[in-house]
Amino acid sequence: MTEGRGDYRILQEAALRDYLAGVPELAALLGGEPASWSITEVGDGNLNLVFIVKGASGGAAVKQALPYVRLVGESWPLPLSRAHYEYLALSRQAQLAPGLVPALLHHNEALALTVMELLEPHIIMRRGLVAGAHYPRFVEDITTFMARTLFFTSDLALSAAEKKQAIAAFAGNHALCKITEDLIFTDPYRVAEQNRWTAPYLDAVAAELREDMELHVAISRLKLKFMASPEALLHGDLHTGSIMVTENETRVIDPEFAFYGPMGFDVGAVLANLLMAYFASAGHERSPGERAAFETWLLETVEKVWSEFARKFLDLWRDGAVGDAYPLSLFAGEKGALRLEAERQAYVQRLFADTVGFAAAKIIRRIFGLAHNIDFELIEDPKQRAVSEARAVRLARAMMVETAAFRTIAEITAAARKLRDWQPELSN
Repeated sequence: MTEGRGDYRILQEAALRDYLAGVPELAALLGGEPASWSITEVGDGNLNLVFIVKGASGGAAVKQALPYVRLVGESWPLPLSRAHYEYLALSRQAQLAPGLVPALLHHNEALALTVMELLEPHIIMRRGLVAGAHYPRFVEDITTFMARTLFFTSDLALSAAEKKQAIAAFAGNHALCKITEDLIFTDPYRVAEQNRWTAPYLDAVAAELREDMELHVAISRLKLKFMASPEALLHGDLHTGSIMVTENETRVIDPEFAFYGPMGFDVGAVLANLLMAYFASAGHERSPGERAAFETWLLETVEKVWSEFARKFLDLWRDGAVGDAYPLSLFAGEKGALRLEAERQAYVQRLFADTVGFAAAKIIRRIFGLAHNIDFELIEDPKQRAVSEARAVRLARAMMVETAAFRTIAEITAAARKLRDWQPELSN
């Protein structure tokens, strides 16, 4: 149900209780008297208010956009329209990847408020990884989500007119894109007020990033691709903090950064966060080797995420795709079929190269930019944290500048494995 009534106001507990009580479908879902509902604000992200509401017969998650960046405050205003784009993205993702996003229960455009299925006993995946948990269902689910949402919103599956209309529907989300353009592709490589890192240990590494012209060229090429390549509808922020899991289920949440961009950005984000979890793992050990099995699982998961995504993506393309790109009339007969299959393989190899570069960018921004990962941040010893981060940065720099040297995902995991016990020289 979507509504547009009411002027915008920030809903704290009492006002939210009154609002939900006034929506018959939600009041019936929660059950009991509104005064008895428990309402807990749980938002630990950077932008929004998030509430868990529970009543006598059910529960819901309520998300409201704030008119500024929550992490920074009112000095950084942000348009409320991001809630509109998140709602659009969740609606489209639910059609393309049913069961892999939370069910939408209610949306109020004027209040920038969305009510969704309460996911229990799911937890944020990043927190589970910090604890060393394994998620056997994750590869199957996340690769299905990415393959279907990316393929079916691309020129491989859509007519040119459909694709252009879809791009237009998300084009207004440029304020969120600007955050990405600055915080991921620009700020970590220059002096920026909101940058931070594990000082003083990484001071020299931060200085090197600001002087590394090869890296600056590489990140600028990635930024250009991000800005100028509307290949498919992206989640736009697909990290392990935007994925909720149990051992048997996966749900992708928070697509407020959604826009049409390069597919490798989403895939790279997933791989980057798994790699960061791998490098952070040593800092969470209570005894040497304690997490060896977990780390092995992580690198196997990195490999399977790429290989299964690529397999599923190609299968969707082979299964009678009707998009305006690569019209089948140009590839008739056995010769044409063979040539088209070769082109499919080449397409996926180019997508892999993009994925490698974007993954590197995501790693570097989480270590030197504004918003960091708890994978590293929860390592109590700052020197050990800096060691883990320096290992990740060393791999990321190679992935971004020497992308062509990584032809397969196994070469990425092999490089990560070699750096697992590397001892960097840190600043004092």
